[in-house]
Amino acid sequence: MTNEEFKATARRLAVHCAEYKGADTAQSISQLAITTVPFLVLTSMALMLVVNEIYWAGLLLTIPAGGFLVRMFIIQHDCGHGSFFRTRGANTFVGRLMSVFTLTPYTFWMEAHAMHHATSGNLTKRGFGDIDTKTVAEYEALTPLKKLAYRTYRNPLVWLLIGSPYHFIIDQRFPFAQPFPFAKIWRSILLTNVALVLVHGSLIWLVGFQTYIMVMLPISCVAIWAGGWLFYIQHQFADTHWEADKEWDFHSAAILGSSYYVLPGVLNWITGSIGIHHIHHLCGSIPFYRLKECLNASPELKGMCRMTIRDSLKSIRLSLWDEKSRQLVGFSDLKPASA
Repeated sequence: MTNEEFKATARRLAVHCAEYKGADTAQSISQLAITTVPFLVLTSMALMLVVNEIYWAGLLLTIPAGGFLVRMFIIQHDCGHGSFFRTRGANTFVGRLMSVFTLTPYTFWMEAHAMHHATSGNLTKRGFGDIDTKTVAEYEALTPLKKLAYRTYRNPLVWLLIGSPYHFIIDQRFPFAQPFPFAKIWRSILLTNVALVLVHGSLIWLVGFQTYIMVMLPISCVAIWAGGWLFYIQHQFADTHWEADKEWDFHSAAILGSSYYVLPGVLNWITGSIGIHHIHHLCGSIPFYRLKECLNASPELKGMCRMTIRDSLKSIRLSLWDEKSRQLVGFSDLKPASA
């Protein structure tokens, strides 16, 4: 299939996806309830158990609570796309409410994520909503010290276990540390910080700082690590798609540059079907609870960019875009002099 033929196919599939956009208010309210209520119950139980020094049980509950927090982020994510409710006001209200728990400023994140959708797979406009990726040529042009820095950054123990929590817990607290003009996003970040101080400060006052840290930090880290992995694997896989600005096409990049992460039923539910990422990039207006319905109605989309959990683990070593082979490669694939 030629590029032009594939572009035509991608646009046809985009038309198919557009049939599933638009929120169902009753279902959105139901999804909100079955996500937030279990999170609040599990979190409250974990806090009470730790207060009563039943530490092992309290810490055990932080794992499912972290899972529901991932789902709350997906709700915030859909609100940012305007797809969770029919009105902008309802999306904004719920999105900002979720931000108190996800630690993510709603309006700032919405701006950054819109930029990610508009530039995903564009080699000339890298840097929004994805892990930083250099081409082989760019890496080879680096000094030895900068090569070491990049290799350190791309180490999964660094970007996932350390970098992701740092970004969500610390980096998002400061407007001047973000890739947008200060005036554009300061209100979103600072007002979120005020809300965090009020809500989480009250919780600390009720249960004590030590109990708060023992429960809320693990919950946040479970959600952040799961979310960080999803952010990574949605676009970082061997046969992903990158094009220079002149050749870049939105629909082709959406399908070829976004994975369909085939997850078991429970994991697919708790992550709000966000693993069906190629459809999400084709049509960001589809609420997460209709993504699977859209997928099942298209055999073509079900067969594109499929990735199992086992497949995804093989992507951990991939760190560079090879413009010659048009694939992501690992440092071990380079010639000795380059590596």
